[in-house]
Amino acid sequence: MTDLTALTAGRLVAGYAAGDFSPVEVTRAALERAEGVDPRVNAFVRIDGDTALEQARASAERWRRGAPAGLVDGVPVTVKDILLQRGAPTFKGSWTVPGAGPWEEDAPSVARLREHGAVFLGKTTTPEFGWKGVTDSPRHGATGNPYDPGRTAGGSSGGGAAAVALGAGPLALGTDGGGSVRIPAAFSGIFALKPTYGRVPLYPASAFGTLAHVGPMTRDAADAALLLDVIGASDPRDWSALAPFPGSFRDQLAGGVAGLRVAYSPDFGGRVAVRPQVAAAVRRAVETLEELGAHVEEADPGFEDPLDAFHVLWFSGAARVTQHLGPEQRARLDPGLREVIEEGARHSALDYLAAVDVRMALGARLGAFHQRYDLLVTPTMPDTAFEIGVEVPKGSPHRRWTEWTPFSYPFNLTQQPAASVPCGLDGAGLPIGVQLVGARHADALVLRAAHALYGTAVPRLPAPPLPAESAARP
Repeated sequence: MTDLTALTAGRLVAGYAAGDFSPVEVTRAALERAEGVDPRVNAFVRIDGDTALEQARASAERWRRGAPAGLVDGVPVTVKDILLQRGAPTFKGSWTVPGAGPWEEDAPSVARLREHGAVFLGKTTTPEFGWKGVTDSPRHGATGNPYDPGRTAGGSSGGGAAAVALGAGPLALGTDGGGSVRIPAAFSGIFALKPTYGRVPLYPASAFGTLAHVGPMTRDAADAALLLDVIGASDPRDWSALAPFPGSFRDQLAGGVAGLRVAYSPDFGGRVAVRPQVAAAVRRAVETLEELGAHVEEADPGFEDPLDAFHVLWFSGAARVTQHLGPEQRARLDPGLREVIEEGARHSALDYLAAVDVRMALGARLGAFHQRYDLLVTPTMPDTAFEIGVEVPKGSPHRRWTEWTPFSYPFNLTQQPAASVPCGLDGAGLPIGVQLVGARHADALVLRAAHALYGTAVPRLPAPPLPAESAARP
């Protein structure tokens, strides 16, 4: 029998059209999987089985009539608990968010999925206000890695990554302000794309400003292109959104990489210490691109680490999102979040504008770099997943999450599209990701190159083990 939880969204839609199975069967399988794995990894804040089955039955009737609502009619999807979803609370991982509602509005990406007939399984875990690169919060606890629940799934979209990896829906909506779809994708063995800023409308606007992107988290690049075709539609609530993409991202997947100019930067010019097993897996992926016809050159973009500027922008955003809280509410915040709030509150307007200057200079440098190269390839992460429940690996010299994510946050500053593609496992069986970065607006090119890798054996990781029986949440 076909394992319905193992199928991509594209395969599900094709199966519905052919009458091979129904949205109700698929939704039941996805809900059973979600409820079975959640006690082990804590991927969900909320699983709404009754609503999901009601939506699935409506979808099945549309397919029976030959009149699907849209591109993902009947496909199970999860939504990060940062994005608004009508009828469901959005807690953002914080005890400071009241649960009473009313919850009457969809975020733009959620609204587009609803219009296209998607089935909403539930809301997925996030750190408090999505502030860090691992997923744990005072309100909802820590999210474990699908391959080893004693390790982190990454963050801040860790719940969505764990859900996709374990078969609890093939599509997940995440957000990425400094790596938050790419970090958990690399740690959890799935695909994720941070699109060009504005490609997916966002409302309400993020307190982290134009660092924050909405992006697809999926099993492969083809599903990400499908999801981006849905959620990339315009929405008048986001004044900074881009004009709709002229055409379909799915229609541009087949071009391959032959002739593309690829810059391979294994360690940002020696600045980043990359674990040898990670470096070897990424190099094999780069060699595959070369075998597929890309012109690969080892080249570094040559910028200084913009960490201090990123911290000014990020910590100031954290201070802003919590500015309205009183002392009692602040006492309930994640202690690490309280620290960055205090730091962010000390920054002046001049500090902020100086950080913007650094950002603009970095954008100009990368713009010039992409005049010479179509793609930049790096590791997504310098190491694999570490122990659960900590912001930085124990025993490391790092203080903040940004210090172990040097390949991700620079491209939030520059607003470029960047994807993480699984490319291997380390000796402990933990996933490794390779990052593909394109020039601004080159989302289709990034997806095309990732899809070319999916046509090889490189990213075909073994599925994570499923729990034999439910265990206590970490």
